[in-house]
Amino acid sequence: MTHSPNPSSDRPDYLQRLNPEQRAAIETTDGPLLVLAGAGTGKTRVLTTRFAHILLSGRARPHQILAVTFTNKAAREMRERIGAILGTPVEGLWLGTFHALCARMLRRHAEYVGLSSGFTILDTDDQLRLLKQVIEPLRIDAKRWPPQGILGVIQRWKDRGLTPERVTPAEDTDFANGQCRAAYAAYQARLIQLNACDFGDLMLHVTEILRTRPDVLAQYHRLFRYILVDEYQDTNTIQYLWLRLLAQREGQSANICCVGDDDQSIYSWRGAEVENILRFERDFPGAVIVRLERNYRSTAQILGAASGLIAHNDGRLGKTLRPGREDSSGEKVRVVAVWDSDDEARMVGEEIARLRAGGHSLAEMAILVRAGFQTRAFEERLIALGVPYRVVGGLRFYERAEIRDALAYMRVLSQPADDLAFERIINVPRRGIGAAALQKFHAVARVGNMPLTQAVQDMLAGGEIKGRAREPMAALMDCLQRGRDALPREGHVVVVETLLEEAGYIDMWKADPSPEAPGRVDNLKELVRALADFESLEGFLEHVALVMENEENAGDARVSLMTLHGAKGLEFDTVFLPGWEEGVFPSQRTLDEGGLKGLEEERRLAYVGITRARHRAIISHAASRRIYGNWQSAIPSRFIEELPDEHVATSGAASQARTRTFGHAPEFSQAFPVVARRARMTEALARGTAPDAASGARSAAAAFGAGERVFHQKFGYGTVTSVDGSRLEIAFEKAGSKRVLDQFIEKIS
Repeated sequence: MTHSPNPSSDRPDYLQRLNPEQRAAIETTDGPLLVLAGAGTGKTRVLTTRFAHILLSGRARPHQILAVTFTNKAAREMRERIGAILGTPVEGLWLGTFHALCARMLRRHAEYVGLSSGFTILDTDDQLRLLKQVIEPLRIDAKRWPPQGILGVIQRWKDRGLTPERVTPAEDTDFANGQCRAAYAAYQARLIQLNACDFGDLMLHVTEILRTRPDVLAQYHRLFRYILVDEYQDTNTIQYLWLRLLAQREGQSANICCVGDDDQSIYSWRGAEVENILRFERDFPGAVIVRLERNYRSTAQILGAASGLIAHNDGRLGKTLRPGREDSSGEKVRVVAVWDSDDEARMVGEEIARLRAGGHSLAEMAILVRAGFQTRAFEERLIALGVPYRVVGGLRFYERAEIRDALAYMRVLSQPADDLAFERIINVPRRGIGAAALQKFHAVARVGNMPLTQAVQDMLAGGEIKGRAREPMAALMDCLQRGRDALPREGHVVVVETLLEEAGYIDMWKADPSPEAPGRVDNLKELVRALADFESLEGFLEHVALVMENEENAGDARVSLMTLHGAKGLEFDTVFLPGWEEGVFPSQRTLDEGGLKGLEEERRLAYVGITRARHRAIISHAASRRIYGNWQSAIPSRFIEELPDEHVATSGAASQARTRTFGHAPEFSQAFPVVARRARMTEALARGTAPDAASGARSAAAAFGAGERVFHQKFGYGTVTSVDGSRLEIAFEKAGSKRVLDQFIEKIS
């Protein structure tokens, strides 16, 4: 049931500055209430004012309201705002994050799950140490099945409310040869013996107590007269179960108010279930729905573009943002077509410099990318322009652990005497080298006055390295030597890529089951792409050293660079949204794994990105992207086609700009609702074959020959020097010698 606001002039002062929908959300105090709060519509104000209103109207005392947030920061902000409205600090509140509130409950009832009230909450390191102990008798190969992966499986079960007894064979996983369930049971038993629990246990234990102890549940039903929940669209299964137990009462209406936005549910990879908010009316019959649609952040053009885009999602309750400010007309959302990622970085950098010269604060500009690997090109461009920036919610590209590891491999490849770099990679991935072995290597190096790499080579030759470390160390040294030998012949891009593969470093991350691992692999691919911009490995390493030494002396006035996921809840005057191409955004991995559900979440992420902008949103897409030194065609994102014409202004290369013909069906409309139509070039590169090889179409050898004059849209005119299948070696007049695929080349007759 949707609530229609009922204005009244007889209201307290704290309600006078609210719009009718906000007042309705605050004054609808009894029964279940869902507040659909769009981006920039005053969600936090509604939640805190509702809390204060319940207290000031005498409906409950402070300790009789349960208020749940997702972060400690949000809890602190709510506490401060409530105190400001009441004019006095409020004590005794049940206000905090899900886990903080459950920890408080568990201290009261720990004996029901075999703990005492003084239980310890283990951190991640302690959890891993404990898990290693309990999986040892199960004979699980820790090299093949890392304890971190098993712990990840266990935590996902806990997030879904599954105790070891409830993990059925169907719920079990092939990870660790199907022994995760046994490891989970042993791990939980050991936690109880130690009077300890982990972070996931806080909610799991309390939910089990509420589910199995009606007397305890009845206590909390009597205690909490009202329940307030922030960011309800981000709840996972165990959070949903806990809230439902506390809110649903036999024969009584639930006084639960959930505030959220189904259009901003973007954390399924963390276990969030958008279905929780979509089924609110089924869970709580007779629920009132209040829609907050007046946006006080963005211009009408930005809101129109965002609303038109998100309307393509089927799994939503529906609302349309409209401007709540007087000065809300603004400029259209710009969609800029560029030739490639370097051109894109130049365009963004020039626009930032232009805005800065016009008095626009750098602190009010942000570049929002879909994946972390995209930041490199923008970081380097901003450094070249002398524009201060900060990477929010993450490390700068060259400071990431996987990038530092890969750079260490390159340094040892280039300079075998670099002992610091060799120390970093000697046991990454694990090669059975412990502290004692490393000390021995150092001792031999000191005695012989030689680098560590030479000491290891001599010890291998003399048979001094024995046991399980001998074979992997010999393989590492062989990889490095083969790479040095191949550098003059194959070039630094191919050699580095091969070294990281053969050394097992890429496979180490591919085997890692953590949610961050795929992003690390993407970052390593981007690092290899960056190598192609330099004539030599030494030149690249020198460039990186200079980049990492870049000083930041601009105080807080910096451009923000972050992922779209990290930008939720933030806002800026100007937002740049680069990389809107199929396979990049929407993410190909998300489409492959999530199908239609994944596509809708990607669209919600695009909606979040656009609505971060107050005055200016600039979307860009490239005609081609480079993969391992070769160029591939890129298709503009389907999300660009879904933006309403009346709110969009296109610019860029005419042949690549979005074409808009009246009555023309979008390229990614109903015929292709889920799977991105990747260019045949992309698929061919993934297979390692020529794009037309499977169909028997012409080969490069038949179409091109050495000595022929050709043209490339990026590198210009050149002469073919050699042909290898679909790959051509071409001496370009201005760009020098390049190796490219024949699909990108035109003959000059």
